[in-house]
Amino acid sequence: MNFRHGERDEPEINLIPFIDVLLVILIFLMLTTTFSQATALQVNLPQADAEPPPQVRREITVAVAADGRVAVQDNVLPERSVAALVAALRRAAEATPEPLLVIQADAAATHQAVVDVLDAARQAGLVQITFATQRSGP
Repeated sequence: MNFRHGERDEPEINLIPFIDVLLVILIFLMLTTTFSQATALQVNLPQADAEPPPQVRREITVAVAADGRVAVQDNVLPERSVAALVAALRRAAEATPEPLLVIQADAAATHQAVVDVLDAARQAGLVQITFATQRSGP
């Protein structure tokens, strides 16, 4: 019997697939990198002494007190009905194009009072509504 030990083939390390993978990763990184541009020119803008245009007040302010009283543009409504609130909002919105309704509700105001203001705003056709808050803490 002839037990020959066959010659072992040397393991071959093929670098071509490794290089292909690195190139794909490099291309991916190049395409997904955000580029920030810094301005290269220092520009001095001209100056003018013009008055700014008058600010058109677009806000309609509705204040809701803790006891449920409602004021539209600092005018306290004599009755607390939704219909009176709708009429007051329509009067306030007549002179203002695309008004912004700002609701300033007291923290102790009832949820129903605020919902009544929102319902009245919907009936008056006001679609831009925001709530005024104050910053907590110092």
